[in-house]
Amino acid sequence: MDEEILSGLLKRAKGYSYKEVQEEYAVKDDGEIALTKRKVTEKYCPPDGGALKTYMELNADKGVEQYSDEELEAERKRLLGILREENEKNASDAKHSAKRARNKGEQNV
Repeated sequence: MDEEILSGLLKRAKGYSYKEVQEEYAVKDDGEIALTKRKVTEKYCPPDGGALKTYMELNADKGVEQYSDEELEAERKRLLGILREENEKNASDAKHSAKRARNKGEQNV
């Protein structure tokens, strides 16, 4: 199996953060194109159970169909706990970012 595909599946299964960049350009009077606005936003892609299942089927010695109901339920609870922690962390980070942005805006006034 191609390692690039497996690493992509694992990344999607675990969830990841990435930066989204939006840029706006305008044409100046002299015809030159100039960057007028650049916005960088931190985004989060949550863990994907389907990617985890596919990764386990392709890469594991023990196929997902061989897990007992108890093992699958334990893994589900573990992953839900991770998701909950990540969501709480992201909510906290977003709250702090918004507060910093407000404070920065107040300083510029």
